[in-house]
Amino acid sequence: MDPDTAADFTVENVEKALHQLYYDPNIENKNLAQKWLMQAQVSPQAWQFCWVLLRPEKVPEIQYFGASALHTKISRYWGDIPAEQYDTLKTQLFSQIARFASGSKIVLTRLCVALASLALNMMPEAWPAAVSEMVHMFQEEGGEVDGRARCLALLELLTVLPEEFQTSRLPQYRKGQVRGALGREWTAVYPLLQQLLRQPDSPSLVKARVLKCLSSWVLLDVPLNESEGLVEASFTALADPELFDTAVEAIVNTISQPDSQRYVNTLLKLVPQVLQLQEQLRDAVQNGDMETSHGICRIAVSLGENHSRALLEQVEHWQGFLALVNMIMFCTGIPGHYPVNETTSSLTLTFWYTLQDDIMSFEAEKQAVYLQVYRPVYFQLVDVLLHKAQFPTDEEYASWSSDEKEQFRIYRVDISDTLMYVYEMLGAELLSNLYDKLGRLLTNTEQTTTWQHTEALLYGFQSIAETIDVNYSDVIPGLIGLIPRININNVQLADTVMFTIGALAEWLADHPVMLSSVLPLVLQALGNPDLSVSSVSTLKKICRECKYDLPPYATNIVAVSQEVLIKQIHKTSQCMWLMQALGFLLSALPVEEILRNLHSLITPYIQQLEKLAEETPNPSNKLAIIHILGLLSNLFTTLDITKQEEESGESAPPIKSAPPQTGPNPVVVVLQQVFALIQTVLSKWLNDSQVVEAVCAIFEKSVKTLLHDFAPMVSQLSEMLGQMYSTIPQASALDLTRQMVHIFASETNHFPPIKALFELVTSVTLTIFQQGPRDHPDIVDSFMQLQAQGLKRKPDLFLSESLDVKAVFHCGVLSLKFPEAPTVKSTCLFFTELIPHCADIPSVGQVVQEDGKLLLLAVLEAIGGQSSRSLMDQFAEVLFSLNKHCFALLTVWLKEALRSPGFPSSRVSDEQKNTFSQQVLRERVNKRRVKDIVKEFTLVCRGLHGTEYAADY
Repeated sequence: MDPDTAADFTVENVEKALHQLYYDPNIENKNLAQKWLMQAQVSPQAWQFCWVLLRPEKVPEIQYFGASALHTKISRYWGDIPAEQYDTLKTQLFSQIARFASGSKIVLTRLCVALASLALNMMPEAWPAAVSEMVHMFQEEGGEVDGRARCLALLELLTVLPEEFQTSRLPQYRKGQVRGALGREWTAVYPLLQQLLRQPDSPSLVKARVLKCLSSWVLLDVPLNESEGLVEASFTALADPELFDTAVEAIVNTISQPDSQRYVNTLLKLVPQVLQLQEQLRDAVQNGDMETSHGICRIAVSLGENHSRALLEQVEHWQGFLALVNMIMFCTGIPGHYPVNETTSSLTLTFWYTLQDDIMSFEAEKQAVYLQVYRPVYFQLVDVLLHKAQFPTDEEYASWSSDEKEQFRIYRVDISDTLMYVYEMLGAELLSNLYDKLGRLLTNTEQTTTWQHTEALLYGFQSIAETIDVNYSDVIPGLIGLIPRININNVQLADTVMFTIGALAEWLADHPVMLSSVLPLVLQALGNPDLSVSSVSTLKKICRECKYDLPPYATNIVAVSQEVLIKQIHKTSQCMWLMQALGFLLSALPVEEILRNLHSLITPYIQQLEKLAEETPNPSNKLAIIHILGLLSNLFTTLDITKQEEESGESAPPIKSAPPQTGPNPVVVVLQQVFALIQTVLSKWLNDSQVVEAVCAIFEKSVKTLLHDFAPMVSQLSEMLGQMYSTIPQASALDLTRQMVHIFASETNHFPPIKALFELVTSVTLTIFQQGPRDHPDIVDSFMQLQAQGLKRKPDLFLSESLDVKAVFHCGVLSLKFPEAPTVKSTCLFFTELIPHCADIPSVGQVVQEDGKLLLLAVLEAIGGQSSRSLMDQFAEVLFSLNKHCFALLTVWLKEALRSPGFPSSRVSDEQKNTFSQQVLRERVNKRRVKDIVKEFTLVCRGLHGTEYAADY
């Protein structure tokens, strides 16, 4: 079939194309046929061929296409159908449906969808009682079609009708009318469904279709009290295994309708019906019937979750609701391990949040009454959740798939979040409760306890301590005292012990005497690769929070850390965390001790790096180099002795302060020692961006941490950066230059090297712009940020003869047109820093006067639709800056620029452009207002004004 011959949409050709689509092995032929058939379906000839394709002698695939073509014509090209043909079309469709009632199911469904579409387009004026007529037509005796087939066809039609409404393309005002009309027709549907569902001799297939039909109609917000009898009959249907699933869907869909909370009396009648399912639920659990227990649980949860507020308020029925809550509790604690033996308990967790929110939202007096009833329930919930969070036996856990283990991990995180939420209601008593249980467990000599039980209780503690300030809890000292008593014979238990200690790091900082109980456990765990994440993150937390109390333990911590680093026990990211931990630790020691520790810690790596620097570059030694540079970066990120002086001010207790430091900063000492080595590494790896990035990261982290203490390195680092960037320009070198400018440009004695570096990287980057910057958006982005930083920290940099301000300005205008949003943002920032200097830097004043209009044109193009809408605030800032500092020039430029027809968009009129111009020029103080004006104008330029897109903006 050639799709270009859109001519011959005859029955024969359609059949040929369908044959090709279904049976031709060549995929290209199939695609061509598909394309041609789609054109055929929407062609005027479709009206002729669709009825022929539906003839009884045709095969179902061909009949299906005929029915689909009918639906397409009715749903998408309704306007093409003359009103006088509506009734004929209706009659034809009715007779086709009657004929296919005992024919192909897929064709019947398509025909029902077509008639549904016809009904929706005709309602309510042209076909006022559409649904009643459908029911009446199919209930009439007659024809050769048997009653059961006719009944099923009617149910199919009634089921697809609300579904077709949900997906229909009716205009908004019609949707409202049709929804109302359909709602009124429920009175014709309800008795039919009720009768079929309650009739003892109705076959299961018919009842299942009735339930599906109910599910479909409740989407139209049918009032709950008007479907009460059907819901009751659906509950009865739950006893029939063949109907169970569809009955669950029907009940859940009905209960979950947002509108149903208005019908409190009906909801109250539903509570006992749900409670009656408890026996069936218990039997299902006992027999391992997961489908049944899951379905019943869904019903209980949907009633509880959607209507807890309404049911709580019915005080005289409190016992019924409490029984429902207990039924949901049974579902939360359903026997078996999630997700292997059960998948139900996770459904219930949101209910507990909802119930708690509803109780806590009552005013104090009412809340107190409810808390009397529900606090014990929530304490029971904690027990149930911790039981569910327990690991299975080691043998059982070993048999789980990795997917099951991951699902279980996520499930435990959900439990942890729930416990944290429940703490808001139960408060400190919850911690005492957990502590008592743990104490009894660990001190009970008569009974042997499983590690799973201990782990779950600790996990409960950790869940709360991680996010809630437990410093005021009186049970934490006891807990810390219990931890060493735990017989840690299992990885999962050890992990939880570690994470619990980590969660208590802030508490340990206030109670340093307890460090000696837990630190040995952490250091011991460091040597176990299975505990890598938990032990390293815990040590890092302790070193960060408690560093001023750790000097007595420092030698030991460094020794153990060195040992595990040399043995390569941990993966890269954990090694980096460990270095950060050591940085925190060393920060609190006297300088000579820091230097001694640094020497022993770093020497092995320096020796390794020296060897690697001599080797010919290859992928494996590249990874080793990046790893060593990363270790140094992470160590220097947190090694900050300046914090000691701040801490030892009056606000901090004297015991916390470390002795004041003298002499050069230890980090600088180390950097100076390894500087030549780093230069050697660079010389071999200069064209590898990852190695250059790793080198720059060492200095960038050090500069950020040391600030002015980095001063002794400024001169040599500036020189090295200049050489690096001149040879092979990379964004990381510009970012490091920006840090240096930020900290040292305004210091007189450091200005000369910084100025020389700034000018050098500027001139090298200008060459990149001449050669074509599109391949280097990252360099352009970093360059613009550097220029903005220079203007902000030391505008004198732009007074230099050696700096080509005009060229930098033009590069900025070019960069505004880049497709990468970060680059454009940085460029806008550059211009908002540059424009205010029109008056005090002659070269800036000159370039803005001569070429400022080019900048304005670029800004207007972006607003007109060339740039992403998310960047409009940044462009508005540039416009505001021009208005504030170059008002007279902007007035002229705006007038000239907006005079061009179709600029900045063909969608805006001269009047709209004029309004925009006046609004902008009026705002020289209120930046927020200019942003709103630009947002408004960009929507008009893009043809989005007043659309749903604009609403999200």
